Amino acid sequence: MKENQPKKDYVVKRSYLRHAVPMTVWLGAVATVGWLFYQRSESFQIVGIAQSEVRQVASDCTARIFDIPVELFQPVKAGQTLAVLNTVPASESTTEPELKSQVATAAAEIERLMASLIPTQEQLLADAAGLQINHADNVRRFAVDAESARLHVLEIQAAIASEEILLNGLALDLQATEKLVAQKVIVPFELEKVRGQHDSTIKKIDEYQQELKQARDDQAEAERRRDQFSQQEVPQPSVDYALEAIRKEAKVQEELMNGLQMQIAAFRARTSVELKSPIDGVVIPISGKANEALLKRQGEETIRRAGEVVAAGDPILAVAQTEPTEIVAYANEQQVGLLEQDMNVELVKTRYPAQIAQSRVLSIGPTIELLPQRLWRSPTVPQWGRPVVIEIPRGLTVIPGELVGIRGL
Repeated sequence: MKENQPKKDYVVKRSYLRHAVPMTVWLGAVATVGWLFYQRSESFQIVGIAQSEVRQVASDCTARIFDIPVELFQPVKAGQTLAVLNTVPASESTTEPELKSQVATAAAEIERLMASLIPTQEQLLADAAGLQINHADNVRRFAVDAESARLHVLEIQAAIASEEILLNGLALDLQATEKLVAQKVIVPFELEKVRGQHDSTIKKIDEYQQELKQARDDQAEAERRRDQFSQQEVPQPSVDYALEAIRKEAKVQEELMNGLQMQIAAFRARTSVELKSPIDGVVIPISGKANEALLKRQGEETIRRAGEVVAAGDPILAVAQTEPTEIVAYANEQQVGLLEQDMNVELVKTRYPAQIAQSRVLSIGPTIELLPQRLWRSPTVPQWGRPVVIEIPRGLTVIPGELVGIRGL
């Protein structure tokens, strides 16, 4: 009996060990699962987009684009000229072609008035022919001479206005041709040709100005003779009645010509403005939102072109830095409570060469926003999240628009 006792104790001990080992393994598994659930509740993993600073370049007033010396995706330096504009006064309501049309209409109306003056003069002369030369006949003649001189002044003013519009266009052509010659795009002969037309137009305007001065002197003399003679005796009513309609229409043309000359002066008042690059970077397409400029596909939007008229504040082009300045990620509603400003996070870059770096949360957005479409799990199901700005640590090599994994620590 004593010999069987140790053997029995060994069997009991062995049975206990056989049941204790699985129990220990099971308890360890339960503890591991509990620890994993705890870690899952205390950490998070999201994806962010590396973004660089983007500056949109716009005019502060209404202007016409004269030249854009840069191309899409061309590197530029801070202070480099991106666009040359010709400012357009805010009060200017007509374009150059419309102004030309108005001047042509005014010139045609002046010619019509001069033509209608001829039968009036003939009628007055016919009436005077039935009478002996008397004071009334002289009044008629002086009145006709004064109105004829007045219309002649308007005719010369219309010719000057037409030549000034032509001169404005030639000045822009001369400026553009000089630039093309400097760039050796065209031969100097074309520049001399445009300069000759420009100088010829200036000479013609000077000739018209001299002729206008003489015409105004003639008008003043004719009106002086008319007024001086009319003071000697009461003018005959028939003269005023005959010329009243022409006088009123001539007054309208005078006011119209004054308005056209003011608009021509406004065209001359245009100034050239150069828009400079505010930062070192690369020219990118125009975007409605600066922080989404790099998410646009090529061709969706582009830079403006020469000849376009832009309003104050309208973007002409945009410049983006080549090095990203921050990472913007979006946390879902379950992860929002795990985020804190200045908390440490881990960045994971999967593009070759793969990198892992420590960083921190710079700021957290105040509201839930729509995620960029490239971050949606499904391209047809929109997703929302709270934006988070992550600092890019030194040594982490990422490019603008690159996706970066972010893990909570």
